[in-house]
Amino acid sequence: LLAQIPVMIATAHRLAHAKRQIQPDPALGFAENLLYLLTDRHGDTAARAMARVLDVSLILYAEHEFNASTFAARVAASTLTDLHAAITAAIASLKGPLHGGANEAVASMLLEIKSRDRAEQWVREALASKRRVMGFGHRVLRKGDSRSRIIQRHAEVLSRTCRDTRWYEIATTVDRVMQQEKDLYPNLDFYTAVAYLLMGIPQDLYTPLFVCARITGWCAHVIEQQDHNRLIRPRSLYTGPPPQVYVPIDQRI
Repeated sequence: LLAQIPVMIATAHRLAHAKRQIQPDPALGFAENLLYLLTDRHGDTAARAMARVLDVSLILYAEHEFNASTFAARVAASTLTDLHAAITAAIASLKGPLHGGANEAVASMLLEIKSRDRAEQWVREALASKRRVMGFGHRVLRKGDSRSRIIQRHAEVLSRTCRDTRWYEIATTVDRVMQQEKDLYPNLDFYTAVAYLLMGIPQDLYTPLFVCARITGWCAHVIEQQDHNRLIRPRSLYTGPPPQVYVPIDQRI
């Protein structure tokens, strides 16, 4: 699956956009091949730098305990279905807007802001109008996401390597204002969007790219579930009306 899914994603995207089909290059590593399949880039200095940062992002996204998609995979696996079906359940959960697609939303926000000069005003106007600023906060990591600072450092270096600091400068301005105004810190998706914009990866591939990374963690969870299996069957607590008295039909008003 780790080898197959990236090729499936790249092939489907190329067919959808009438682009020529290419095959993975055995001489390239996993991240280099993935970048090549998605963007046609490989070999030059910038492409090698992009592949290194892509590799870092894949590692950081590889696993993060019992999030929605991982739980979906384990629930499916607990029924003794096969690995492919369990992974399909995990992927299906990513279609919902509350899990998956966050880095794509960050990229759209950065593209909307356009320049560092507009960033601070944009954020303040967004906050004043109760608009959500994407890429901040986390369901579990309330005091900041250490993964974010790792990808931030790599995004900064990549910006200099590519001689395009625009997205990084916008992002750091947004980051600063959000900490000042809301005491909120960026999550992993925030600076990852900067890196993916620099790589030229199409935005509609950001979530599929997450799948390429998280497939590792999903498989590990499924294997663990299979090794120590017990059907995951939560109970529910009824909170509706109390038991009603049955009235025969001919006595009803």
